[in-house]
Amino acid sequence: MVRTAAGRRAPFAYDGLDRVIHERARLGVLTSLMTHPKGLRFADLKALCGLTDGNLSRHLQILQEAGLVGITKRFEDNRPQTICRITPQGRKQFLGYLSVLEQVVRDAEAAANPGMPARRSGLAPV
Repeated sequence: MVRTAAGRRAPFAYDGLDRVIHERARLGVLTSLMTHPKGLRFADLKALCGLTDGNLSRHLQILQEAGLVGITKRFEDNRPQTICRITPQGRKQFLGYLSVLEQVVRDAEAAANPGMPARRSGLAPV
């Protein structure tokens, strides 16, 4: 739980929204890899996410440095193949990120529908 400098709760700080994951392209990459646990070829991942070679390479580098993605290079029919997979740590962090994101949605729904009971303890609808 996040607290302010004065020690009060900060229920809408959403500390678990990891900046590495939260970027739109990286969110797409991780979602694609979560749905393909055996991994994806670079070209397939690029097509699924609508990214250029350079853009995908840079985002994969960031994700790999954070330990969220593993990259394997091999040859298939004398052609280089790059296979991308989400790591166990990446899976765990991504699922944690989704939990926080779900809380954001629940809080926004509660604010949009004041008659709805708050789903977070100690919070009243706005």
